[in-house]
Amino acid sequence: MADEDLATLDPPAEPLTPAAPTDGARERVPEPGPAARWLPRIVIAGLVLAALNLRPAITSLGALLKEVRDGLGMSGTVAGLLTSVPALCFAVFGFAAPRLARRWGPGAIVCAGMAAIAVGAAVRPFAGGTPGFLAGSALALAGIAVSNVLLPVVIKTWFPTKVGPMTGLYSMALALGTSLAAALTVPMTGALGGSWRTGLAVWALLAVVAVLPWLVVLRRRSASGAAAPGGQPASGERPIRIAASPTAWALAVFFGLQATAAYITMGWMPQIFRDAGVSAGTAGVLLALTMAVGVPLSFVLPRLASRMRHQGPLAVVLGLCGLAGYTGLWLAPAAGAWAWALLMGISNCAFPLALTMIGMRSASPAGVVKLSAFAQSVGYLISIPGPLLVGTLYQHSGGWGRPIALMVGLMVPQIAVGVLAGRNRRIEDER
Repeated sequence: MADEDLATLDPPAEPLTPAAPTDGARERVPEPGPAARWLPRIVIAGLVLAALNLRPAITSLGALLKEVRDGLGMSGTVAGLLTSVPALCFAVFGFAAPRLARRWGPGAIVCAGMAAIAVGAAVRPFAGGTPGFLAGSALALAGIAVSNVLLPVVIKTWFPTKVGPMTGLYSMALALGTSLAAALTVPMTGALGGSWRTGLAVWALLAVVAVLPWLVVLRRRSASGAAAPGGQPASGERPIRIAASPTAWALAVFFGLQATAAYITMGWMPQIFRDAGVSAGTAGVLLALTMAVGVPLSFVLPRLASRMRHQGPLAVVLGLCGLAGYTGLWLAPAAGAWAWALLMGISNCAFPLALTMIGMRSASPAGVVKLSAFAQSVGYLISIPGPLLVGTLYQHSGGWGRPIALMVGLMVPQIAVGVLAGRNRRIEDER
């Protein structure tokens, strides 16, 4: 990755608070203009709408995967590939996000990302055949990937003193979008005539709405004549070499292991319950509970984390919840199903914790964009083998003992690197 500092989305040219008069002057200080007062609110709206769009293209497909396979004549191998493609796309396109942000600015790239999600989600059901469906999915996932990386940068740039609360709002919206797509896709498909193509394409409308506030922000910046952001390092500072930072590596591994746990939970937890004698309907409700727990906790946890000097204790608590949930799945999956689902939902809130630490482990938006791209891209690469390995162990062992042992084994290093990533230090201090 290049070492130059990266462009950032500049706040509005007008000051958000009036400047104090100099030399005892009594002249009236001009109040901030209407744009200066409203633009941060528009950025918040854009942030929330963008976060709502970061998972529906994935979870809506999971809800209708059988119908998609039947409709396209898709093989089981290709269907299996579809379940692992998101993490791969997040890694590959996430690495490209800093270069794109340096050229056009994060705001423009997030806006383009929402447009890519809208086009990809709308086109893929009607593209004709499996190749077209995969191409449309890749376009939508590319938009999700760059937005994944750059939205924490927008938070750091516009709200540097409110990283925790704003990350909480962002994480809650992301969790809400995930849950809504999982819960509503099937009934919406039925209400719209029963076609899986319409049921998938309808989520493009949400992405279209998300484009609008970013267009306002970009138009306002152009109208104000704000200089193009350069993101150059301060005089005498050396560029950040992100791959040489122990904190960056700790965050990347923590991000990767929590993503592994989340993908395993979403992909395999219902099957674990069904094999234990739980009905298919109840197993689906248990998965919905696991995801729904993340909505309020994703809002609260970043606010709490931002007030702590060391976020390691939170990583430990979340990891212990995961260990307890996995142990319960092994010993009594049906008897304590609701408790295990709740514990795993709490454990999966390591994701908003990771996002909060990304915003806190750098002193500048330029550093955050590098750290976000590195931690998320490397992390998603780490997460790819986990769900596939669980499936292989399940197939060859005929039971869930070995897969659950793998889950427990991965949770231990997740706790350890979470403690390392949570230390009160910044990547600029490690040069």
